[in-house]
Amino acid sequence: MIEEHQEDKNQKEKEVETDESTRCQKERDEYLDGWKRAKADLLNYKKDEAKRFEMMIKFANESLVKELINVLDSFDLALISLGNDGDRKIQKGLYLIRHQLEDALKQQGLERVIVSVGQPFDPALQEAIASVESDKPSGIIIEEVERGYLLNGKLVRPARVKVAK
Repeated sequence: MIEEHQEDKNQKEKEVETDESTRCQKERDEYLDGWKRAKADLLNYKKDEAKRFEMMIKFANESLVKELINVLDSFDLALISLGNDGDRKIQKGLYLIRHQLEDALKQQGLERVIVSVGQPFDPALQEAIASVESDKPSGIIIEEVERGYLLNGKLVRPARVKVAK
């Protein structure tokens, strides 16, 4: 009888140990899963922050680029105003300075919006400033009035165009 009682006691101790072991394993698994999720969240956060920082750097000079686009326009107006009557050396000098400025802006990610006269109007890249009577179908670009620009793929100034009625 003592032996049976001893066996029952040993059996109960084993069950308690098994239950305790199972509980510890479950806790361990929960903690491990929580740690893995926290680590994955941290890695995702780091990736998101790196992307955000990259975008911030990419577009940090956007306002400066917009101002320099106006300088490009001024060079174009100066070259037009000189026309054929102007001094060739002055024209060449203005053209070279304008080209140099345009190249520097291209290195910063600036690219021109291509406008093709005779093609359909694209409101995503162009702004219609006038509707003109024309023999062309409605919605076709008649004239580019002002150049448009993209900075690293983002529209910073739409091309301003005249469109057929």
